[in-house]
Amino acid sequence: MEYCKTVSTPILEESTNIEKSNEQSSKTFPYREAVGTLMYFMIGTRPDLAYCVVLSRHLENPSTEDWITVKRVFSYIACSSDKGIVYKHKYKPGLLECFSDPDFRGCKVSGRSTSGVVILYSGGAISWFSQRQSVVATSTTQAETIDVNKYCREIIWLKRLFSGVTKLNGMPVLQVDKTAIIRLAQNLEFHSPTMHIRIELFFCQRKGIIDAESIKKIRLLI
Repeated sequence: MEYCKTVSTPILEESTNIEKSNEQSSKTFPYREAVGTLMYFMIGTRPDLAYCVVLSRHLENPSTEDWITVKRVFSYIACSSDKGIVYKHKYKPGLLECFSDPDFRGCKVSGRSTSGVVILYSGGAISWFSQRQSVVATSTTQAETIDVNKYCREIIWLKRLFSGVTKLNGMPVLQVDKTAIIRLAQNLEFHSPTMHIRIELFFCQRKGIIDAESIKKIRLLI
């Protein structure tokens, strides 16, 4: 990694949307070991590598293009080894913040969206994930709703964990960039375009953990 070329991003979008053939590759690479190492980095201290888990989809039959993509990620790591997660004692003490932004139909092969969530405490990331959604979202609102549901479940778990460690101050805040999801959280009445996705928000409402505050924020009453 000492002689890696400098790259500013770990992965290119187009490199994850190539439809793979079923033919077995004649070349062998230490692909599985490399992806395993990347996942270890991601789980530990590198939330910026969360999206790179898509590389694990090709463990059985990696192509030359897949191997080039993996090497690019390692180049990014080599060039960003001075980066880290910083927790600030006086930065919004006791407050959990979450940022959610799924890509709508980002996978050109399956048409599914990819959830992206990061949760901050004292200004530093404590939980994060990037995961392809299990259903094909028919709108950006549905994709955002699926993310909100996953986030609420994660927050419930974190609140139980923190109860034995420290005290949380204020209500957790979810930052979203979709006005429709805020309006839907405020009013779960029947609307024909969103009837099929209300179940995701019903979970959050029945738990008493959603309070839509503004166009950009959802406060969670837990």
